Amino acid sequence: MKMKRIVFNGFRHVHIDGLYKAVCSCPGIQTVGCYEPDKMARESAATRLGAEISSGGFEQMLNVADIVAIGGRYGERGEAVIQALKAGKHVIADKPICTSLYQLSEIKRLSEEKQLSVMCMLDLRYTPNAVVAKKLLESGELGEIRNVSFNGQHCLDYGKRPEWYFEEGMHGGTVNDLAIHGVDLVRMLTGMDFIHADAVRTWNSYAVKTPDFKDCAMLMARLENGAGVMADISYSAPKSAFTLPSYWEFRFWCADGMLEFNYATPGVRVYREGESKGVTVFGEKPTGSWLSDLLSEIDGEYGCFTREVLESARQTLWLQAQAEKC
Repeated sequence: MKMKRIVFNGFRHVHIDGLYKAVCSCPGIQTVGCYEPDKMARESAATRLGAEISSGGFEQMLNVADIVAIGGRYGERGEAVIQALKAGKHVIADKPICTSLYQLSEIKRLSEEKQLSVMCMLDLRYTPNAVVAKKLLESGELGEIRNVSFNGQHCLDYGKRPEWYFEEGMHGGTVNDLAIHGVDLVRMLTGMDFIHADAVRTWNSYAVKTPDFKDCAMLMARLENGAGVMADISYSAPKSAFTLPSYWEFRFWCADGMLEFNYATPGVRVYREGESKGVTVFGEKPTGSWLSDLLSEIDGEYGCFTREVLESARQTLWLQAQAEKC
């Protein structure tokens, strides 16, 4: 496998730190440049990561890179991804990769035309619980999936949440920001797409200092087989959000039973038809990651992961658009 060279464009959200650290520990990839024009963001990231981050010269960095990592403000990511693809570079981005269906359409066109991979840091795919749940649902032992629900409440965390979240045009909507993880995982586990939106609502409730910021989001939609999906993906949780059972909590009701799991608790709880008690099934940590999947696609056949990333992004942006019609 040929050594890949990556350049980082943007350090406006700490999610990108995980990618930077993963690259540092990956033998098949080398960082050849880091760029962040904002002084405070640049200095903060340099301190956190012990990295040398430049305020200029991105075009020169781009010339020597194979891959561009995107971590800027949400409202600026789409154009950054398009710039990288036009330059003939593969892309890996923090979520969301863009904030409009128009941008996504152009990203898809360029990716297909140039056979360039686009990966997104969708962590929920790479958890032991997700792997176990997928095996159980694919086995058919629980029967056809009839209903799905998930919660993905986050904390608003004023003061630590980046200030640009609340700037007009920079956030792109709470559905697109948060629901992408749930939409992608439901698609992965069920093998079905979201084909209809019955109701999508966003509103302001907790961000009292910025009343135009719609921090709450709920949706009701349908999968291909008619199964209903209900979700709450709001900035409504207390600061202990990551340890709460409601943090990325999923339930799948099937013809012959149901299963449930969440991000914080190891194991998938399974309730089979006719049994009085549920059982917990544990799994091992997957060997892959969004970074290894990107590298394997670059060295293999184009499209396997890219198509899934772009389709999950499209369906999430579509749901966000439905909310904006209400």
